[in-house]
Amino acid sequence: MDESTARLLVVEDDPDMARLLRRGLIAEGYDVLSVDNGVDALITLRDNAVDALAVDVMLPGMSGFELCRRVRESGRTMPILLLTARDAVEDRVFGLDSGADDYLTKPFAFAELAARLRALLRRDASTKPTLRVGNLTIDSLEHKASVAGKQVAFSPREFSLVRLLAMHAGEMVTRNDILDDIWGGHEHIDQNVLDQYVSYVRRKLDAAETGIRITTVRGLGYRLEAVETSASPAPGNNSGHGAAAGQGANGQRSAPPEQDPAPEHGEPAEPKR
Repeated sequence: MDESTARLLVVEDDPDMARLLRRGLIAEGYDVLSVDNGVDALITLRDNAVDALAVDVMLPGMSGFELCRRVRESGRTMPILLLTARDAVEDRVFGLDSGADDYLTKPFAFAELAARLRALLRRDASTKPTLRVGNLTIDSLEHKASVAGKQVAFSPREFSLVRLLAMHAGEMVTRNDILDDIWGGHEHIDQNVLDQYVSYVRRKLDAAETGIRITTVRGLGYRLEAVETSASPAPGNNSGHGAAAGQGANGQRSAPPEQDPAPEHGEPAEPKR
C-alpha cells in the first residue's frame, strides 16, 4: 500500500450500505476493509494497520459503542466515526464518551461522510510525530527528514513546507494556506518567495531519491505525492543539474537554499524583479 493512502475499516452489518460505503470510499482513493460485526472488527484491527474506522452503532452482538470502548482500551488512537440513525443528544454524547471522534446520523450525504473522514485524518496526522511518504520519513519532534536513515538537509522553513505538504499527501494545499501556516499570513507576502522554496525543496527531494514529488496545481497551490522511484521528474521541476545554486526558477538571484531568504522582522524578502 502506498504510504500516502489511508486504510479505512468500515464496520456495517447492512450489506447494501456496506457495499455503497466501500465503493464510494475506494473511489475517494482509500484502501478499504469491511466487516459486519464488532468481533471481526477487533480481529481485523489486530491483524492490519488501520488509519480510521467508520462504525455503525446498531451492530449485532457487540454494539458500535462497545466496539469504540474496546478499541480505546486496547490503546489504539486512530479516528473513529460513528454512523447511526439514533440522533438523540444522549446517544451522541454516549458515543463520543465511548471513544468516538465524530458522529454522523443517517441518512447522510456521502459527500459529508467523505469530508468528515478527511477532517479526522488531517487532525490525526497533525498530532503524529512521524510521517512517512514515499521513501521519506519526517520526524516532527526532531525536525529532521531522512531516507533510509540518511538525513536530508532542509532549512527550517523548507522542513515546515515539506511537513505541511506531507500531512496532506495526495491533496492540494492552497498557496494562501501554505503562506498562512509557514509565514504567518499571505496578504503582504510576495508569493514568488513560495515558488522559490518549492524549487529548492524539489531539487533536494530529487537528489535524495525520496520517491515523492511536488506537483503544481496552476494558480491554486501544490500537491505532494508518492511516485515510483524510477519515474522521471515532472516537467518543469528543477533537478540538481538544473538552475545553479542560489538561483530561482525564474533565473533571478535569490537567497541560498539552506537559508531563509527573510529579513529579521520575519517576512520573506521580495525577489528582485
